[in-house]
Amino acid sequence: MSIDVLLPAALAFIMFSVGLALRTADFRRVFVQPRALLIGLAGQLVLVPLVALAVVLAFDLPPALAIGLMVLAACPGGASSGFLTHLAHGNAALSLTLTVISSLAALLSFPLLVKLVLGWLGASVLGEQSALLTGLPVGKLIGSVLVVTTLPIVAGMLMRQRAPALTVRAERAIGRLATLFFAAIVIATFVSYQDTILANLLAVGPATLVLNFVVMGIAYGLVAAARGERRDAVAVAMECGLQNAGLAIFVALVLLRQPELAVAAVVYALTMNFGALGLVFIARLRPARGALAQGLRQGLK
Repeated sequence: MSIDVLLPAALAFIMFSVGLALRTADFRRVFVQPRALLIGLAGQLVLVPLVALAVVLAFDLPPALAIGLMVLAACPGGASSGFLTHLAHGNAALSLTLTVISSLAALLSFPLLVKLVLGWLGASVLGEQSALLTGLPVGKLIGSVLVVTTLPIVAGMLMRQRAPALTVRAERAIGRLATLFFAAIVIATFVSYQDTILANLLAVGPATLVLNFVVMGIAYGLVAAARGERRDAVAVAMECGLQNAGLAIFVALVLLRQPELAVAAVVYALTMNFGALGLVFIARLRPARGALAQGLRQGLK
């Protein structure tokens, strides 16, 4: 069985594990109090491309790397954001809702943003091949979100509803297995593209790290400034920091047939995990410190 089959299957299992912890009411609350949802959509569709543009200009990237990074920034959120939000004790329902809506919005925003980028930088790299972008795989994009994200989450929620006792017994083991699968996905990404990553890490790696850290920091700050819950801030930060690098790689390799345009997305597919895992560590550390402080206060009374 090829890695092209194993990776989506592993990701689907990860989304199933997230679904086990969700209820219908969690999604209802997202729309009843839509402030964080609107901030997340604005962050995904506006903030990420603007910060990417600033990074491209600040680092004075060569045209091919600049186009690749801007194509990546135009992509919707990645499917793994829901799982990492769950690990960070964030609002997984909000993250998953943002993933689905941003993926649908990308059907319009992605070609528009990428064509603007190609109009700016594409002549020196692509020439007339930029017209190929009209072949954006709409069905493939929607299908991947449905099969890899939505359906496994629904299956997990149904299992929790129909077999709650079994779910309680199995949830921890499934969660640990899902964490191992996620680690395997990160390792497999590096192994599959190690030559490209190592050859270009110094050239574009710092730019991808800055993009990741800055958008996550601003996204978190926007929700906090709007007096949103910490769980919502974590979800929005994850959604803005984790892009659908697979779509950017597909466009570069299959539609435009320009492997050099995939370099930024390949490197980002690795480096985006640093910011995400850092947020998981900080978010999980804060509740532990809060519980310790509360215990000390009670002990002093």
